[in-house]
Amino acid sequence: MKCPKCSSDLEKQTYRGIEVDQCINCKGMWLDNNELDQLENEVFNIEELKGSLIYSDRLMDYKCPHCNSNLHQFEYRGNNLRLDYCENQHGYWLDAGEGERVLQIMKEREKDLERKYKAEKEWTKTLNGLRSKSLLRNIKDLFK
Repeated sequence: MKCPKCSSDLEKQTYRGIEVDQCINCKGMWLDNNELDQLENEVFNIEELKGSLIYSDRLMDYKCPHCNSNLHQFEYRGNNLRLDYCENQHGYWLDAGEGERVLQIMKEREKDLERKYKAEKEWTKTLNGLRSKSLLRNIKDLFK
């Protein structure tokens, strides 16, 4: 297979326990369709909380190394990261360093959700406290 960006050969490599096809020249890598999920799952594996994968899809001139159809570029999960994918579901192209950026985004997503759940728990506790009879009695006493 050939690199969609620089046409160099792709070689089988192991990246974080996943067998990928990596460009010997530009160090980009091809992830088969399920391998992007495997990479994300390394740090955050709750599918329904990851968010939408593809935003702002646009056709590119780069070719899929499997079927030679044009790749599409998209904004990864609404973040400032553009990845390429094959519309025939062969996989994803990540330029050098983008694999680490995917992991960073998933770590941030997990932290954001933890912060959200903590805030919701505190807010629920506050609301329950406001509903307590002793608080209501105290408020009524203020207006007597």
